[in-house]
Amino acid sequence: MPNEKRERAVVRMLNAAQWPNRHLSVSPKPGPPRDPPPPATPPKTPVWRWVLWAVLLAGTVAVLVVSSLSSNTHKTTSLSYTALVTKVQAGNVSEVSINDKGAVTGELKTGERFTSQLPTALGTSQLQQALRTKQVPITATRSSGSAWLSALLAFLPFLILVGFFIWIGGRAQRSLAGGMSGFGRSKAKIIESVRPDTRFANVAGYDGVKQEISEVVDFLRHPGRYVVAGAKGPRGVIMVGPPGTGKTLLARAVAGEAEVPFLSVTGSAFVEMFVGVGASRVRDLFEEARKRAPAIIFIDELDAIGGRRGMAQGGHEEREQTLNQLLAELDGFDQSSGIVVLAATNRPETLDPALLRPGRFDRQVVVPLPNQAERAAILEVHALGKQLAEDVDLDVTARATPGFSGADLANLLNEAAINAVRAGRTLLTREDLDAARDRVLLGRRETSNALLPEERHAVAVHESGHALLAALCEHADPVAKVTILPSGMALGSTEQLPEAERHLYSEGYLTDLLTVRLGGRAAELVVFGEASTGAANDLSGATQVATRMVREFGLSTVVGPVGYGTGEPQFLGESAADQVRRPYSEQTQRIVDEEVSRLLREAEQRAVDMLREHRDALDRLSALLVYHETIDGSVVLEVVHGGPAKPLSPVTSG
Repeated sequence: MPNEKRERAVVRMLNAAQWPNRHLSVSPKPGPPRDPPPPATPPKTPVWRWVLWAVLLAGTVAVLVVSSLSSNTHKTTSLSYTALVTKVQAGNVSEVSINDKGAVTGELKTGERFTSQLPTALGTSQLQQALRTKQVPITATRSSGSAWLSALLAFLPFLILVGFFIWIGGRAQRSLAGGMSGFGRSKAKIIESVRPDTRFANVAGYDGVKQEISEVVDFLRHPGRYVVAGAKGPRGVIMVGPPGTGKTLLARAVAGEAEVPFLSVTGSAFVEMFVGVGASRVRDLFEEARKRAPAIIFIDELDAIGGRRGMAQGGHEEREQTLNQLLAELDGFDQSSGIVVLAATNRPETLDPALLRPGRFDRQVVVPLPNQAERAAILEVHALGKQLAEDVDLDVTARATPGFSGADLANLLNEAAINAVRAGRTLLTREDLDAARDRVLLGRRETSNALLPEERHAVAVHESGHALLAALCEHADPVAKVTILPSGMALGSTEQLPEAERHLYSEGYLTDLLTVRLGGRAAELVVFGEASTGAANDLSGATQVATRMVREFGLSTVVGPVGYGTGEPQFLGESAADQVRRPYSEQTQRIVDEEVSRLLREAEQRAVDMLREHRDALDRLSALLVYHETIDGSVVLEVVHGGPAKPLSPVTSG
């Protein structure tokens, strides 16, 4: 008997797993669940509206009829001009009205109304004299339309007012019946009629990420494997990484590979000014997903609603209610329903721990910045549709763009194309890519040098110090280009290209880095005997590196092998006092400051000594920069090793 029950259970599980892209449910509901919902029937006009319009129409007709009847209450007689004069002379006219078109109306002493028409303005003297003699009151009026039109014009403001109130009532009714429910409906963008055509092949690089997230696709395609094995498929997957690394693109690729509906919504779309609207939208979103299951729900910028509860100051009841509803929905839907929730954020430290526990977003996929090989693959994808010259090497461009995200690389190629169009070309050259990289990193580069002659010389000496020390230091990255053309806020720049992607930095590399950073200031001290404000940015960067060497990397013999972290806030709920709080004493901070100062002074002295030893190379390199404004890294190596670079005549600063 137990074996028979076990066999029946296995049969039921296998039957439940036989849906390819169908709704997996235990209820035998007929009909394909993927069929689109029937179109909503238009709402019927309520009876009270028809009654109101009928009353208005009847009132208008009544007013017009009454106006017409009132105008025909007394009998009206038409008189000729001669007959009118005769009756006035006989004293039978009690009053007269004359309008601007010569139409005469009046009343006889017998009570009878009459109308007449003046012949011409010149032939009315006889009538005027008779009216003055008999002292008949005369009223001057303006011509008007018919009585119907007059009544309609008089009634028109009332009709407009009533129509306005009817329109307001209709809008209020829609707000109450459908509008408030619309507030509570999800703003998810549902891509169902045409499945997302994005595939993993469209996502360049990230092989490890795609392999990890492909289990979601396998669960949506073959849920029976998980059911038979007694395993539960992934319920929630959160992708974590810097901005622009392609988290949304990966989510669309998952939906495209699984060939299921893709419901996309941003975290900020749940939050409104009305309390309870966000929770209602969360319920509606999951209800829509259940109707279309198997389906994928993608919540972008999850930190907008998933922040830590109770940490922010002020009233955040609406956001917390929305988060509570999201937690309940993640716990509430059945594992076999075929719904997977994907989310993306670049601030995972701000998320509430309840979101990250097993059973909710129980899997985190880190989407890091691409490495050099992945950058080259991403550049090839974004280069499709663009004409590249033969001198363009995307591998070199990938090596020159460490720290660039996928969005940054797409922007780089777009800027290169814009630069080519600006030059009247459709072919992208290496110079276009270099100019685009400089624009992205440094800002717009000036095409001509607007500096004073002495400033050009000073900038050339400064940049020559950087370049010369980069070529002389053993662990420094090679020099790619040196220029004294202003770019953004920088008056010049020295570009170094790492030979390989670095993940670990030795103490020797960091020491050489400090030396190169302070090389510009050291060159000014060697040549001019004093420093300038041009080294402000170099000093800031060198101080940050030295501080981390002492406080985090344990590279100080005085402080010792300790690491205190950066002291940056770990989540948004920290107060200002928490952010400035240090895990060490004031005495330790004093020692850290002294060690940072010592490292910088030693690096500066080392740079000064090396530049004094190679003073001839420094003068030749600065002269080349003043003359050419931009030189290649190979020229720097020739100058350092005394190669064939021709020395120019000395350039004075005056």
